[in-house]
Amino acid sequence: GEVAAMAISKAPQKLPDYAFNGPDGQKTSLAAFAGKTVLFNLWATWCVPCRAEMPALDKLQAEFGSDKFQVVAVNIDTTRLDKPKAFLEEAGVKSLTFYSDPKADVFQELKSGGKALGLPATLLVGPDGCQIGALNGPAVWDSADAKALIADAVQAALR
Repeated sequence: GEVAAMAISKAPQKLPDYAFNGPDGQKTSLAAFAGKTVLFNLWATWCVPCRAEMPALDKLQAEFGSDKFQVVAVNIDTTRLDKPKAFLEEAGVKSLTFYSDPKADVFQELKSGGKALGLPATLLVGPDGCQIGALNGPAVWDSADAKALIADAVQAALR
């Protein structure tokens, strides 16, 4: 399927409280989303597959975004910091909140922890802050397979 590369964790793995900037430029972290299932995605404007999957992530957020689920797409561009917002506007992305990590610290943490090989890197995180799954590389996030994965993850969290 379209998200077949997602490696589902055999047992929940508690994640570090990755810190990044919120839309206001103030520090926030993964803990700010406690209680929600989160699709935590790292991307950059220079990453062609990242750019390609951004509209699908936007559609996924538009359809599934709620008090139970959120796509948290964190841009890790370290130069020309005006470029990511301009790209999102050009791409017609309207449902995603802009998050950034202009020092790419989160990516370095994921990489050193063996959770990211390159970009895009995506973690599916449960409402308890534990990793449910990880995917290195792009996916078609608005596909039927991706929607089923997200729906199952949200439903499992409610049990």
